[in-house]
Amino acid sequence: MSVRDIPNLICLFRILLVGPIVWCMLQQNFSTALFLVAIAGISDGVDGFLARHFHWQSRLGSILDPLADKLLLVAAFATLTYIQLLPLWLLLLIFGRDLLIVCGALAYHLKFGEYELSPLWSSKMNTVFQIALVLMVIVQQEWLPQAAAWSTTLVWLVVASVIISGSEYIVVWGASAWRQMKKN
Repeated sequence: MSVRDIPNLICLFRILLVGPIVWCMLQQNFSTALFLVAIAGISDGVDGFLARHFHWQSRLGSILDPLADKLLLVAAFATLTYIQLLPLWLLLLIFGRDLLIVCGALAYHLKFGEYELSPLWSSKMNTVFQIALVLMVIVQQEWLPQAAAWSTTLVWLVVASVIISGSEYIVVWGASAWRQMKKN
């Protein structure tokens, strides 16, 4: 264990926060859930800063960081759907996009081998909208019950960004696969 491992340890800490966040939401303890989500968000920024600033990037970190983000978002959306604060169709749409990306990446890997996994701009926007929606729903439960219009707007921004980013992954990965097939 060395100082270079700090970003990865922070990612593991973020993964460990998923359980308490889900528990708090299930118990309708939205204040604590919001606090823990804020800690997760801050830790995400800190580990990214440390990795880039001190050149502590690693293959493990490139896997752990998006995994921690995805686990938190999937768990939050599933929980908010379970307690009927978000619609099931939205959860299924998000799962469908994620499944499409994972299956596409796996198929690409099996057909062509090693690849560089770098998120697309539309995917980053999708993540921002998903985080904003989770935060708005949590805040709405505790402090701003009249903010339903904001949540509805964010739902449709998530829908649009899911469709755009999912489509962009199909185009980008499809074009890359096409180029690889032409080489062979």
